[in-house]
Amino acid sequence: QVQLVESGGGLVQAGGSLRLSCAASGRAFGSYAMGWFRQAPGKEREFVAAISGGGFRTSYTDSVKGRFTISRDNAKSTVYLQMNSLKPEDTAVYYCAAANAYSGRYSSYDYWGQGTQVTVSS
Repeated sequence: QVQLVESGGGLVQAGGSLRLSCAASGRAFGSYAMGWFRQAPGKEREFVAAISGGGFRTSYTDSVKGRFTISRDNAKSTVYLQMNSLKPEDTAVYYCAAANAYSGRYSSYDYWGQGTQVTVSS
């Protein structure tokens, strides 16, 4: 069992940056792949980025490549999402999630945080 708590969301102007954090409690954090997803109003939840348990593999949805960076600190049981060059279309609730296997598929993730709001103004 893993409990996840996101933080770091907020309001930022277009072109700005935010860093999201997701703190995990429970055992064996390093054994879980971690992902970030987001959901905008009226839209389905979509994959943003994933990182393997050891941190050696990462993947991103095309719309954030070159702007967002996922990372993790297993000693602190925390995963991060550094978001640069933010755009209004990045506005959404951002969720972190944990999976037993590295994946970009929503259905692969068993544990979810409560989400943190990111709003990018134009």
